[in-house]
Amino acid sequence: MSVRTERGEVDMATKDTGGGQQKATRSTEEVEEAAVEESTDLKERQEKLSDDVDSVLDEIDDVLEENAEDFVRSFVQKGGE
Repeated sequence: MSVRTERGEVDMATKDTGGGQQKATRSTEEVEEAAVEESTDLKERQEKLSDDVDSVLDEIDDVLEENAEDFVRSFVQKGGE
C-alpha cells in the first residue's frame, strides 16, 4: 500500500518486522542448546571410553601378576637373536 504526500512523494507502507530480533535470539538459543547437548554426549562418551580403557588395563595387570615370569621370559633374547 502506498500513500501520496502533499509534495507528490510516495510513502510505502512498511511492516514492522521486530520479530527478526526474536528469531535471531531463538536461533542462538537453539544453537546453544545443541552445543550443550553435544558437549554432554561427548562427556558421556569420554567417560565410557575411559572406563573401557581402565578395564582393559586392569585385565592386563591381572594377567601380568599371574604370569609375570612367563611374560619376562618371552622378551629375553635367546642365543644370537
